[in-house]
Amino acid sequence: MRRLRLKADGRIVELRDGQEFPLAPEALTASGARGTPEVRDLRRRAQLTQEEFAARLGVPVETIRNWEQGKRAPRGPARALLTVIAHAPDTVFAALAKS
Repeated sequence: MRRLRLKADGRIVELRDGQEFPLAPEALTASGARGTPEVRDLRRRAQLTQEEFAARLGVPVETIRNWEQGKRAPRGPARALLTVIAHAPDTVFAALAKS
């Protein structure tokens, strides 16, 4: 069983042998220091419009637009959710649809 930890800065790490390993591969993270997966890239890979992506995440479409335009950056739980979506979008969207 994998042990994952949500860090205070929104990163998700895997715990192995007492060490932390980032869950998101570097190729999927933004070039910025925060390391958040690029929202536009995630949305396009899922083949969703901004409105559809916002509805699935349960956030206003303005939030998605602000993230994509760089006006704001996802923080905390939203950042963690986007990191998980980068790895298993179908699983995340299926789980969110059940709630």
